[in-house]
Amino acid sequence: MHIGLFGGTFNPVHIGHLRAALEVKEGFGLDEIVLIPAALPPHKEYGDVADAADRLHMLNLALEGDSGIRISDVELKRAGPSYTIDTVEHFKQVLSDQSHIYLIMGMDAFLEFDSWKSFDELLRRIPFIIISRPKSGFSSDDSGRKTIERFLNSKISADYAFIESRQCFQSTEMQPVYTFQVTGLDVSSSRVRRLINEGLSIRHLVPPEVVEYINAKGLYL
Repeated sequence: MHIGLFGGTFNPVHIGHLRAALEVKEGFGLDEIVLIPAALPPHKEYGDVADAADRLHMLNLALEGDSGIRISDVELKRAGPSYTIDTVEHFKQVLSDQSHIYLIMGMDAFLEFDSWKSFDELLRRIPFIIISRPKSGFSSDDSGRKTIERFLNSKISADYAFIESRQCFQSTEMQPVYTFQVTGLDVSSSRVRRLINEGLSIRHLVPPEVVEYINAKGLYL
């Protein structure tokens, strides 16, 4: 089994999250993508984040009947902040030894990766898939790769180098870092929340079932 772990606040989940997960799954031939909502995101102001139960329910609504993408509530059950290193260790313990897991994240999150707990150990434990996001500054051209390479060499390991044949950065000390460009949908959770707060429609940015739930619960007002 080849499995991608895709964590985030999902505050709320939107079509950009869902499309990116699908494209990474197909692009890397993964058997499954696991979406992992964070309970207490260490890098966010908690007052701006909807209750964990609401975010989990919206994910379930968005993915109902969708095969190959599932949700894990492992971080919601854990006390304290949601650290990725703990989540990766959880999946390594519960999955079989034959499973291959990858950590999926956006370029914006990756460029702050060196502020994460045990970030160097994390890259020793699991390969990364870095995906593009609108306005993230990442593209599949040489300039985008240089941005990643500079970050890897200065913050992680000086011997990371891009290997054209594998379309990834490799190091003798760390796991590979793959790059993947997804469809550039100009949507973000912060934009969705702002539209709601301004009394504007979020239709076609968020799955219809999630729109109904947000309206019924009065979220993000």
